[in-house]
Amino acid sequence: MAESTASSATLAERRGSSEEKLRPSVRSGLVIANEPRESDLEKAQAEKAPAASGLHDPKSFPDGGFEAWLVVSGGFFCLFCSFGWINCIGIFQAYYQEHQLQNLSSSTIAWIPSLEVFMMFVGGPIWGKLYDRNGPRYLLLAGTALHVFGLMMASLSSTYYQFILSQGICSPIGASMIFYPAMSAVGTWFHKNRALALGVMASGSSLGGVLFPIMIKKLVAEVGFAWSMRIAAFFILALLIYSNLTLKSRLPPTRKPWSLKEFIDPFRERTYSLVVVASFLFFFGMFLPFTYIVLEAEYYGMSANLAGYLVSILNAVSIFGRTVPGYVADRMGRFNTMIVTAYLSAILVLALWIPAQGNVPIILFSTFYGFSSGAFVSLAPALIAQISDIRQIGMRTGTMFAVISVAALTGSPIGGALQAREGGKYLYLQVFCGAMMVAGSTVFVLARVSLAGPGLKKKI
Repeated sequence: MAESTASSATLAERRGSSEEKLRPSVRSGLVIANEPRESDLEKAQAEKAPAASGLHDPKSFPDGGFEAWLVVSGGFFCLFCSFGWINCIGIFQAYYQEHQLQNLSSSTIAWIPSLEVFMMFVGGPIWGKLYDRNGPRYLLLAGTALHVFGLMMASLSSTYYQFILSQGICSPIGASMIFYPAMSAVGTWFHKNRALALGVMASGSSLGGVLFPIMIKKLVAEVGFAWSMRIAAFFILALLIYSNLTLKSRLPPTRKPWSLKEFIDPFRERTYSLVVVASFLFFFGMFLPFTYIVLEAEYYGMSANLAGYLVSILNAVSIFGRTVPGYVADRMGRFNTMIVTAYLSAILVLALWIPAQGNVPIILFSTFYGFSSGAFVSLAPALIAQISDIRQIGMRTGTMFAVISVAALTGSPIGGALQAREGGKYLYLQVFCGAMMVAGSTVFVLARVSLAGPGLKKKI
């Protein structure tokens, strides 16, 4: 009898030891499996909240189907009209410097596109919270009205403060209210293929960045600046009507009271904080080529006609930069893919953009950089979703973009000041751009280590 009891105890100990080996370890508040595998808080949240597991369990995500991809198509046009418009800031920087605002310095004019990008992102926590509470519909309606109204007012503008109010504040606030619901809603329909779905949607911003500069350039020559802006506004309105009809969240709104603690709590998580810091540093440099590539090309002798297409080239290649890395990320790991594309962008700036002083190398830089930098827009929200509860994805993604909006606001004016300090040359600006992107890429590495340790073979 004693032997039987001892045997039972030994068996129990062995079983407990086996269970202990299989039990997930916890790092920085996130559940990480002992075996190399993708880490996602949604799995942990599903286990902690069984009552909600029907909607939030990763197995319940459609991950495809007509309805899910219809939502992606609505999101595609949301980004086409919002971020796609923001992506063509380089052509306005050059146009205003040569026409309406030619009496102002490059760094002063740069506040218009910088403020545009800043306003696009700074409202993220507010729009994200409103999305979590009410869903995407009312945000989209209000954003459509403000974006179109701002562009109409820009068509009537002729002085610096008028461009600041219309194109620098009103229009991008509307674009922001369009951008965030799209980024958040699409993520609720996909789990395994989320980075791919976000990449397909984000490619809309690239396509917009291709078509809008060419469209504005041709229309200005045909009908003048004012009617060019009005035609663009009507075009955006037509596309956003479709988005308002098709974009929706799979999850019901979560009506929680407003609390400042909600916006601060994510920063208690080490991995989340590192991802935000990395994005901030990377964004400091990322938009400088978009803003200054046209002016830099003209400085080195490229014709104004050819230089005007550089922004379109950047954004055309960025279509593949936002879809292909997303597909790869779902299979090789989202953090892994982000690190590779981020370092590649930094290397291209330092090794190709700096020595590029002729038409061919500048066009080659625009092509390669458009691909590598395009991955950031689709992968950054995918990283946040991977380490977040899906029910808080709107607020947490918005908070990240709000932080990097400060980099977006100050990056281009700093670049303009560096260019002026060097007597109109671009070396200081390019070195600053590359250094910031190297710093951001390195912090992405630290975020990956914080999440899953230093192992290189893990799909993270």
